[in-house]
Amino acid sequence: MRRFIEKLKGVKAKDIFHIFLFLLALPIAAVYKLLRKDLWLICDNGIEAADNGYWLFEYIRREHPEQDCVYAVYTSSNDFEKVSKLGKTVPYGTFRHWILYLTAKVNISSQKSGKPNFAVCYLLEVYGILRNSRVFLQHGVILTDIEFLYYRNTKMSMFVTSVYREWEYVNNRYGYPEGTVKLLGLARFDRLHDFNTIPRQILIMPTWRDWLGTNALSKNIEQDKKNFCESDYYKNWSKIIKNPKLKEICEKYGCTVMFCPHRDTQRFIDCFESDNPYLTVCRYPEYNVQDLMKSSAFMITDYSSVQIDFAYMKKPLAYFHFDYEEFSQKHYHKGYFDYKDDGFGPVFENADMLMNYVEEQAKQSFVNSEVYLERHKLFFTLYDDKNCQRNYEAIKERWS
Repeated sequence: MRRFIEKLKGVKAKDIFHIFLFLLALPIAAVYKLLRKDLWLICDNGIEAADNGYWLFEYIRREHPEQDCVYAVYTSSNDFEKVSKLGKTVPYGTFRHWILYLTAKVNISSQKSGKPNFAVCYLLEVYGILRNSRVFLQHGVILTDIEFLYYRNTKMSMFVTSVYREWEYVNNRYGYPEGTVKLLGLARFDRLHDFNTIPRQILIMPTWRDWLGTNALSKNIEQDKKNFCESDYYKNWSKIIKNPKLKEICEKYGCTVMFCPHRDTQRFIDCFESDNPYLTVCRYPEYNVQDLMKSSAFMITDYSSVQIDFAYMKKPLAYFHFDYEEFSQKHYHKGYFDYKDDGFGPVFENADMLMNYVEEQAKQSFVNSEVYLERHKLFFTLYDDKNCQRNYEAIKERWS
C-alpha cells in the first residue's frame, strides 16, 4: 500500500486527465469487445515506427492480413504515413487509443511504457485494477539486471527473449510465472540478414546515462546544456569525435564516421562538435538507427543495446568503457554478461588506445576476428529470419 501511495503521488495533472479518458472509454470498449473479439493492439514508443512492434505489425499485415490488428503512433510522427499505408492506425495517447487499449484481446509493445498513458496504466495494471493481456516484445537483448522489468513492476503476460542465456537469466531472476518468458527472438532481427555495408564507414553510437537526466529535464535548456557539457560523458565522447588520430585514420584509409548519440541525448546534439570533415553528427529523425548499423563496417559503442544488433550481423566493434563502475551502479546493474569475456570486441577505457585499435582494424578493412565470430556462435541461440513468425505464432497460440 505504501508503494502504491508513492506511485500515486507521482501522478501529474495530464495523468488525471487520462483517468477521465479511461473511465469514459470503459463502456465504449465493452461494446467494441463484442465487435472486435480478436483485436491485437501494437506499438513501440509512439514517436517512431522502427522497433520490434513495427516489424511485427509489418509481418502480420503481409503474412496474416486476416488478423485484426492496429498500430498506435503519433500522427505527428515522421513514420505515420509509412505505417498507415500498411494497415489500421490509431493516434497514440488519444481517447481512441484508450478505447482500443481496453478493447484489445492482447496489447503488444516493445516498450514497457507503450500504452495510452504510462502512469495511469501502471497503476491499473501492476496493482490488479485492470486485468488485461500484454506482450513485451522488448527493445533489445537484456544483458544486465534491470529491476524495473521484474514481474512485480510489469505484470506482463508474455516476455520475449532472444538468446538462451538471456532467457535463463530473466526466467530465474525476474520473477515471472512459469511459461511467461519465451525464447522467440527480436522481430527486427529479421531485417539484419540482408544489408549492404559501406566498406569503411565507422559508426559511433553511445547510449545515454540515467544520472545525467537526459530523459527528464528542467525547462532551462541553457543550464541543462551547461551541466551536460561539464559531464564526464560529454568530455569523453568529445575526446573520441575530436581525436586527431581519428581524423588521420579517415584521411589515410578513406574512412567516414557517423556519430549518432542515443535519442535521449539528442537534445544536446548541438554540444557535439568536430573539425573532422569525414565525420557526420547524426540528428534525429534525419537518420534511421537500423539503416546506420546495416550500412556501417565497424562500431564504437559503450553499453548500448545496439551492440547486439551490430554483432548479430557478424560485424566487428569495440567498447569504450570510461565509466563502467559508475554505469553499473547508477544505470543498469551488472548481469550475466561480462564484456571482457563475452563481448563482441575489445574493451577500452582510454581514448588513445581505442584509436590505435581502430587504426589496426582500418588497416585490415574491418574484418572480424575468429574469437568474436566464435562468441557469436555461442551467444546467438536463434540466428535466422523467422523471429517475426515465432512471435506471431506464440501470441496466436496463447490467445487463440
